[in-house]
Amino acid sequence: MLARGAFAEELLGQPTPGAMGFQRPAAPLKHDVIFFHNWILLPIITGIVVLVAGLLLWCIVRYNKKANPVPAKFSHNTTIEVIWTALPVLILMVIAIFSFKLLFAYHDMPKPDMTVKVTGYQWYWGYSYPDQKIDEITSTVLPEDEAKAKGVPFRLAASDPMVVPVNKVVRVLVTGADVIHAFALPAFGNKIDAIPGRINQTWFKAEKIGVYYGQCSELCGVNHAFMPIQINVVSQADFDAWAASKAPKAATPVATPPASPAAAPAATKTSVPTPSATPSLKLAAVN
Repeated sequence: MLARGAFAEELLGQPTPGAMGFQRPAAPLKHDVIFFHNWILLPIITGIVVLVAGLLLWCIVRYNKKANPVPAKFSHNTTIEVIWTALPVLILMVIAIFSFKLLFAYHDMPKPDMTVKVTGYQWYWGYSYPDQKIDEITSTVLPEDEAKAKGVPFRLAASDPMVVPVNKVVRVLVTGADVIHAFALPAFGNKIDAIPGRINQTWFKAEKIGVYYGQCSELCGVNHAFMPIQINVVSQADFDAWAASKAPKAATPVATPPASPAAAPAATKTSVPTPSATPSLKLAAVN
């Protein structure tokens, strides 16, 4: 925490060079993750490290050959063994309570405002919006020269990002088309595997308008490093305008010219066999 103040202000939605710790949170789940890490795990881990280091130092000083030339002859201490068995169990129980609470928050999705289906390919992402009837949009890595020209991070910026409105619960359905990928966005606290033949589900609720970056977090092939995830969080009005621009255009009906009066009787005219032809047909059938 002290080291953070020595660096420049952390960037939102992307890694900050030289920074320590998690990215700045921008969704409720990420706030819960940071609380669990900073206020539950770190104090427990720090206490264990200090305790074990202190015991080691005490044993080195108190029971070295010079300070304790005559070693003790006992080999067990029931009280100590009960303590170092029961104490770890209690510590794990405390961790489990908060861990299960966090896992429940990931699965206890609020009523979603919209759904985005995410498909992982070798090596790009596809985003489709069933609620807005928007077919799959292909999102590839932005070439390095274009990324430099736009002033965005290379290998994080994408050609066609996912676009969602701010302060809306977004349900994300994740699957894979070929091999296992992983949809991961650090600022939102999301990371879930994209498995072929299976649909996994996660959710987020972006709190701030901005651009947020992530990457595929599963080794999926030679171009694994070129599968960026970019999510643009915009206002509801901007999202509606974007969705309208991506929605399929309705086909214009083609007007059929009316048939002419002279052609109408000709179209309905049918041929009727003459009576003279009927006997010959029957005779041929008999023969």
